[in-house]
Amino acid sequence: MKQPPFLGSCVALVTPFTDDGVDYEELEELIDWHLREGSNAILIGGTTGEASTMTKEEHKSIIRFAVEKVAKRIPVMAGTGSNNTQYTIEMSQYAQSVGADCLLLVTPYYNKTTQEGLYQHFKAVAEAVTIPIVLYNVPARTNLNINPETLKRLSAIENIVALKECNLNQVAQTRLLCSDDLAIYSGEDGNVLPLLALGGLGVISVMANIVPADTSRMVTAFFNGDLDTSRSLQIRAINLVNALFCEINPIPIKAAMNQMGFHVGKCRLPLVEISGNGRNTVCTALKEYGLI
Repeated sequence: MKQPPFLGSCVALVTPFTDDGVDYEELEELIDWHLREGSNAILIGGTTGEASTMTKEEHKSIIRFAVEKVAKRIPVMAGTGSNNTQYTIEMSQYAQSVGADCLLLVTPYYNKTTQEGLYQHFKAVAEAVTIPIVLYNVPARTNLNINPETLKRLSAIENIVALKECNLNQVAQTRLLCSDDLAIYSGEDGNVLPLLALGGLGVISVMANIVPADTSRMVTAFFNGDLDTSRSLQIRAINLVNALFCEINPIPIKAAMNQMGFHVGKCRLPLVEISGNGRNTVCTALKEYGLI
């Protein structure tokens, strides 16, 4: 069995911005808060972190900053995937060089590819680094699915160790084909418990940006055999989860965090401020959960 990168809840951390760039003071405060609140790992530079709107220098800088601030207290996962294989290799090698514990690689988007192309893309990146790789399957964003048969081929590569899966329908088939050669994490906050029941090891989570302790506890309770607690936390969170995805992520989560007193700023274009209806939806869910 390959060593999984983490067990529990990995927060898909937002990137706080000012009009001048990344707000590193706020980013440091967020990292410290997650360490105190019990997040089991931190993803820096993922979708929720708006890496796709950053310059290469900004992207590298936030990875290095997070690694240095966390200082090995919990794993730091660096989002380095793109639809350009050579760029993905460059970013992945950089993340490894500054001490990232593992990488998150999204499937190529826009240009897309075939299943063979997916295999060759991820294989090329895996051969260019030595740290563990977590694949990211999110068909709703990329219009591209990693089929279970392709995941089986990829799981034979030594440092491809895990999958962030947003396609719950194929988790059982992937588990059947890959067994313990590929750890699976939920990529959907509303499906954490169902995925755990199918052999998953945790979640890479958006809602953990505002409820890190409860998100971690949901997974921990499951593995401790306390299904009632795990189930109740999943059900309690459903309105919050729905609100956090009422518009394109990370628009609602940033709105929620700003309402809660964090100072994460706006999303970068092409993402815009949350609508009035969206803001009301988020506010209602935060009040219902007791967060404001």
